[in-house]
Amino acid sequence: MSDVTTEAEATKKFDPEAFAMNLARAMESSGQALAAYLKPRENAEPRDKPPNEIGEVVKTLSAVAEYWLSDNERSADLQMKIAKAYLDLWGSSMRRLAGEAVLPAIEPSPRDKRFKDPEWKSNQFFDFVMQLYLLTTRWAQDLVRDADGLDPHTRKKAEFYVQQITNALAPSNFVLTNPEVLRETLASNGDNLVRGMKMLAEDIEAGHGTLRIRQSDPANLEVGVNMATTPGKVIFQNELMQLIQYQPATENVLRTPLLIVPPWINKFYILDLKPEKSFIKWCVDQGITVFVISWVNPDKSLGAKTFEDYMKEGPLAAMDAIERATGELKVHTLGYCVGGTLLASTLAWLAEKRRVRVTSATLLAAQVDFSHAGDLLVFVDEDQISALERDMQACGVLEGNKMAMAFNMLRSNDLIWSYVVSNYLKGQSPSAFDLLHWNSDATRMPAANHSYYLRNCYLENRLSTGSMVLDNTLLDLSKVKVPIYNLATREDHIAPADSVLYGSQFFGGPVKYVLSGSGHIAGVVNPPSSGKYQFWTNDNIKDVTLADWLKGAREHRGSWWSDWREWLASIDAEEVPARAVGTDALPAIEDAPGSYVRVRA
Repeated sequence: MSDVTTEAEATKKFDPEAFAMNLARAMESSGQALAAYLKPRENAEPRDKPPNEIGEVVKTLSAVAEYWLSDNERSADLQMKIAKAYLDLWGSSMRRLAGEAVLPAIEPSPRDKRFKDPEWKSNQFFDFVMQLYLLTTRWAQDLVRDADGLDPHTRKKAEFYVQQITNALAPSNFVLTNPEVLRETLASNGDNLVRGMKMLAEDIEAGHGTLRIRQSDPANLEVGVNMATTPGKVIFQNELMQLIQYQPATENVLRTPLLIVPPWINKFYILDLKPEKSFIKWCVDQGITVFVISWVNPDKSLGAKTFEDYMKEGPLAAMDAIERATGELKVHTLGYCVGGTLLASTLAWLAEKRRVRVTSATLLAAQVDFSHAGDLLVFVDEDQISALERDMQACGVLEGNKMAMAFNMLRSNDLIWSYVVSNYLKGQSPSAFDLLHWNSDATRMPAANHSYYLRNCYLENRLSTGSMVLDNTLLDLSKVKVPIYNLATREDHIAPADSVLYGSQFFGGPVKYVLSGSGHIAGVVNPPSSGKYQFWTNDNIKDVTLADWLKGAREHRGSWWSDWREWLASIDAEEVPARAVGTDALPAIEDAPGSYVRVRA
């Protein structure tokens, strides 16, 4: 059907009286949203100060402006460049209005989902608005790129902030300049705005005065009911974690158990989503005795817990508990993201203490060297960390929503603005999606631990350089001799593939570097049954760039999980009868997934 038919249908359905009534209802809901925003402030509840982030944006973009405005000729050239682009666009639009066929001045990327609706091109008004926006965005990005004299960190921050600002100002984010939203508004007589403003009020109220964008419908997504359902028991717990042992699913199991150390930045059940996606269930079905750390969601009382405490009360305490439960002194280990960084630190600590507790280590999208640490480096410098430490000192923790927002901003069009449009402008509730439900289930972080991690890893890069001290022990990764399976993902913004590859060289034992398709989550949580993506292998990891590594790499279709299981068996294939969960030595405390994971921020 043509756009003309669609518009005619919308006009036919349009009821001015119903539209006016719905606008009034939408305004009422927007008032409720404002009230939800103001309520904690009126009650003098402690709020995040607006903050440090605003000051960083102003300071960074001022450095860019200073470069261009410090020279009259440069400033004039800058104005001429954007003026010419606008005049060319105006001229081409006038020729098109006169019936002439003209090429667009600029086109969106084929991967840009914001401008997929056909009316962005078929309707001259929307086409003009889109091109005006794209030209302005390109000009703003060129401002940063061509500003000589900026240090690399300031340039990276400026690029990031310009991206955030231009993403926020996209015409697709506003009712009157988004053809799809405008059609929906006319066709439904504004009912979409009523639903959207109602959701907006609910989401601000759910965030206690801060917008908590819903990315998934929580219906039929409950931890322990629809997710994290692999059978098991909590067999040990302390202030920082619960240790879960999973029920065997095979008659025999590998003799050496597997200890999984997930990140504490979010919850462990990313590895135990729905059964068909669950890495933990798959491992159990593969004949592995699986133990998983479920980190506490800390409050202010745990604010003084350090990175050292996380090592001692996390993986080290878990190894002791596993020995009591199974009689095995040594374990296979697996660490994901920051859990992998903690695991690598623990391996170096064990090596320095000459304690033989680990048979192998698997690192999933984890960094040990942070010189190429990707987009998160935007948030890391002395001023920003000091400001964050002052905020955390008052609260005792870093609130989970702050870290969640930082991660969402790395892909703001996909994880923020697409939901703003669909939820609040179109009035469409998101569908139930376990991965995005997990993504919104944020956790807090103890101030002492987070400060140590930011300073020693991101800011000073001490782990790979051999200058990191943990428990009065200098850590040296070259003393880590256990075999390592080091998985990176090709589109990772958090632990970039080249950073993980570079980090492989610091270990003293054999390292198998594997590159998976997709990103930080989908590249890891990719069951063989899905038949998705691919992975690459290449034994050459010394002094090689990622591009050169890929040239000599072999591509394998599907999931890396089966390759990892073969690697595990190649290290230690001995089997024993399957182990019961909960013994006299460590009786079961409660059913998996335990109580710690259910605490919401």
